[in-house]
Amino acid sequence: MPTLTFTLDQPPFAGRTGAGVRVAVIDSGIHAMHPHVGGAQPGVRITAGGQDDDTTDRIGHGTAVAAAIREKAPGVDLVPIRVFDDALETTAAVLARAIRAALDHEARLINISMGTTNAAHRDVLQEAVDATGVAGVLIVSPQSSAGLPAWPGSLSGVVGVLADATCARDALRLATTGDRGAVFHASGLPRPVPGVSPARNLHGPSFATANVTGFLARLIEAHPALVTLPDLQRLLTGDGRSG
Repeated sequence: MPTLTFTLDQPPFAGRTGAGVRVAVIDSGIHAMHPHVGGAQPGVRITAGGQDDDTTDRIGHGTAVAAAIREKAPGVDLVPIRVFDDALETTAAVLARAIRAALDHEARLINISMGTTNAAHRDVLQEAVDATGVAGVLIVSPQSSAGLPAWPGSLSGVVGVLADATCARDALRLATTGDRGAVFHASGLPRPVPGVSPARNLHGPSFATANVTGFLARLIEAHPALVTLPDLQRLLTGDGRSG
């Protein structure tokens, strides 16, 4: 499987911050004033019964994801789309509506640090993903969970991510395959918390996804016309370094 390796201080990512790129974070909300987040745009909470403007994070996962994105791309505009309440649980229908809500909030990238291995949810999620493709918006999501395909990360048009313990936190790997096209590998570690060991901090595919989203925000700042996964693959295979 051919791979390319990039770091933040190399082209095409060097010297960029993701300035002006709106990133929707579909998760548990965001504590906007957390020092690792540094502010967020107004967002929305999606529930089974409707929606409201309560995007306060009550479990911390979305805030940690947002902080990881902000670390890689400090200039982005973060938009919380809350789908979790007091546990990391939601439905495919709510997630599909959240994806459409991210489009309503004019997101350019959508970070979905979650997925389902239940193939019965594939069609409803693919329909929402197709809407983002029409709008020129990229979704970034884990490609697998416990060795099984995860949705929406395994769907056509989605930037699929795998957590890779061999990746440094400032590195990104692009692996090209004959059937999938491109899969991104990144560290599964979030932004470090002083005094907390990595083993005790949150970690895993959620944060590999966030790290990739931060990289891609820098890329979109530099190349605003980039709108599809094939566009992304062509750009990086032209600019990258083999690893």
